Amino acid sequence: MKRTLTFSTIFVFVALSVLAETVTVITRDNAIREYAKFFAPVKANVRYNDRLEVLATQGDWYKVKYGPSIGYIHKSAVEQRVAAMSASYPGKRSSVSQSEAALAGKGFNPQVEASYKNQHPEMKFYLVDSIERYVVPDREVAQFITNGGLRQP
Repeated sequence: MKRTLTFSTIFVFVALSVLAETVTVITRDNAIREYAKFFAPVKANVRYNDRLEVLATQGDWYKVKYGPSIGYIHKSAVEQRVAAMSASYPGKRSSVSQSEAALAGKGFNPQVEASYKNQHPEMKFYLVDSIERYVVPDREVAQFITNGGLRQP
């Protein structure tokens, strides 16, 4: 009897684990937030292709579990699919970085960038690169929102 009960308990646990809904991060970098607001404090950072367990839905936000962290991520940052980063040939390791894969997944890669540069030599693409590297800390954004009397989306 104990053996049957133990087996049943294990079976239910495994079945629930398999049936748990997961989503995959589709942005290069993102954050699991304390509550369902874009500028809420960050509980954990996630990257492209990380898998998150969905615990609940709240409007346009998922309540998710990532490792020991539980928090919120906006639906626009995830999809209900596995974002593959496979090599061109079976058995060969991929040399694609996560950022390259994220950009390629959105239709942008080094070849597309080179083509744009060739077609538009007047453009100052180095400025785009410098803007992408510029990071505003969350606390400064929150202070800006408060000082400006803005309403968070």
